Amino acid sequence: MRPGLKRALGIAFKALIVLVLLLVVAFGTYVFNNLTYHDRAMAGVKRAGFVEKDVTVGGSRIHYAEGPDNGPALLLIHGQLMDWTGYARVLPDLAEEYHVFVVDCYGHGKSEKDPQKYSAKAMGRDLVQFIRQVIGEPVVVSGHSSGGLLAVWLTAHSPEWVRGAVFEDPPLFTTLFPRAEKTFNYVDLSTICHRFVQQREESDFTLYYVRNSYLLKFFQDARPGMIRYAENYRKKHRDRPLRYWFMPPVMNEGFRTLPEYDPRFGVTFYDGSWNEGFDHAAALKKIEKPTVLILANWSYDENGILLAAMDEKDARRAHTLLKNNRLIKVDSGHNFHFEKPREFVRILLDFKKRIG
Repeated sequence: MRPGLKRALGIAFKALIVLVLLLVVAFGTYVFNNLTYHDRAMAGVKRAGFVEKDVTVGGSRIHYAEGPDNGPALLLIHGQLMDWTGYARVLPDLAEEYHVFVVDCYGHGKSEKDPQKYSAKAMGRDLVQFIRQVIGEPVVVSGHSSGGLLAVWLTAHSPEWVRGAVFEDPPLFTTLFPRAEKTFNYVDLSTICHRFVQQREESDFTLYYVRNSYLLKFFQDARPGMIRYAENYRKKHRDRPLRYWFMPPVMNEGFRTLPEYDPRFGVTFYDGSWNEGFDHAAALKKIEKPTVLILANWSYDENGILLAAMDEKDARRAHTLLKNNRLIKVDSGHNFHFEKPREFVRILLDFKKRIG
């Protein structure tokens, strides 16, 4: 073999080794991030000084976390199928300028599992009492998804306890019938919850959800393998949330809280009882406080199912009903504060300046 060719092959071989090592490192980093994202975010929350607490309000337990007193009171209300720790990526930065209180809604996390409290009206009343009893001053309230609906209810019905509100991609008008039946939440979580409580064969809601998820249909041929993975994982780790090592955090976050979620909460969106006594349009009209309405990306599938909380028409309608609102469209999925934490924090800090 000629010396020049030998040298070239040696260089090519070394380059191949380096490339393989880089791919191994990249793959390992990807898997590590998928499996540990939440634990790492929560470590930052603890360093920021958040403390978990419990309080009884209206005869029911509300679990919450409180940050250091560094500014005006901010109440964060998570969406359906989440818990207070879903805000982990934004809590340290928000705590630098706010006195943050973040709750587990009834039926979620460590708060009460009482179906009598699974409506916007019942939960809204207890959140008002929570503000009175625990916070003791008017708050800036920010709610995500169904938590955004609760923020609307609070701001409309107890304006004396709200300084201003940020509604993060709430399902305004889209949880009302008959519109609700053509939304992702209805054909996925709500319907699955309804069917789960009607049967007795499967007691593990996590597995029942994965096997019946409308979302997994989008994975087509990979769906059976994903179901088998979940079954094997839950068999070995019944005390842990389901984590797919090959799925990014934005996907795994949707499975993380399933073990502590009460499916009876989801049933209220299937039968409409969540909105009993809660007229979205009328509530929006009543609000005079400064508000921000955040609209995330939206689309419809081939069956006409809304794959989002609301579309632009819904957001525009809400915007016209609100008296002092700013509509902000973001390039993000539904879980905006999780996917784009810096942008979410910036909106909250700008809002603090706006309300003085």
